[in-house]
Amino acid sequence: MSGTLWYAWRRQRATLLAGLLFVVACVVWGAVMKSHLTAYIDGHHAPLCKGWNGTCANNPWSLGAVFDSNTPLKFMAGVSMAVPALVGVFWGAPLIGHELESGTFRFALAQGMTPVRWFASRFAVAAAFTALGSAVLAALVAWWWSPVSNMLGGLYWHDGYIYNATGPAAVACALFGLAVGTAAGLLLRRVLPAMAVTLVVLGAVRFALFAVRLAWFTPVTRISPGTVPKQLIGSARSAGQFGYVARDGSYHDIGTACATSGAALKRCMASHDFVSRYYRVFPSHDFWPSQWIATAVLLVLTAALVALVVVRLGRRRL
Repeated sequence: MSGTLWYAWRRQRATLLAGLLFVVACVVWGAVMKSHLTAYIDGHHAPLCKGWNGTCANNPWSLGAVFDSNTPLKFMAGVSMAVPALVGVFWGAPLIGHELESGTFRFALAQGMTPVRWFASRFAVAAAFTALGSAVLAALVAWWWSPVSNMLGGLYWHDGYIYNATGPAAVACALFGLAVGTAAGLLLRRVLPAMAVTLVVLGAVRFALFAVRLAWFTPVTRISPGTVPKQLIGSARSAGQFGYVARDGSYHDIGTACATSGAALKRCMASHDFVSRYYRVFPSHDFWPSQWIATAVLLVLTAALVALVVVRLGRRRL
């Protein structure tokens, strides 16, 4: 390693080493806690009920396995979710903002570096370690969650703790946080204001993506004839749409008629000429398409911010 990369390493080595120690500590703690969870399940021969209305819903051991694992797993997921904010605030915002605020960038430029090359080396090192660290933490959460995934009383694929803490979107969000912080530091030229702006922008984008995570998909309609038991929802996420199908094939929301059960339900359905019941769900396999869409959006935004910084620095307005 030499030249601009060596300079970038020396300027960021304290942050890099601190981040490395943090990730290693998380991995060790996560591995210990995961072993405790699997030992509990194996020791009690606990049947794992997938879905909130699974057939072994009343089994105390399966419930205990999930409830005992929820708190530490949620904490680790929260750590993974916090990585984009931590990176953006404490690494991205000072990456250029501190140099401009203190005037130390002049030393680098005096060595013959162009502003763009100076930025590129620093950002490349930060981005590489950010991607690696966030990927390790995302994989750790997914690995820890896997034995009790989508389980009664536990965390589901559509919950914020899992959706935001695992998968490629978690890595893309960390890179986006770094890019937001870097751009804010350049434009505002002050670290503290850049930190505040980073939190606001990152929070708004993440909230928006989480809110529309299922809006990209059409829910699956499950139909059961007459009053026979409906298919279990299982690990799917209910779309909140229930009702009846008439003989002519039209759909009717449950709020309009027959909000009953038993014999009263049969009489009501017969009086309205309803022949089936339906409900709509988002199946668990929607997780990965949703993740890749969110990843693409975040990477495009990241590339746009990096391009903005490069164009600004290319004009040598430091």
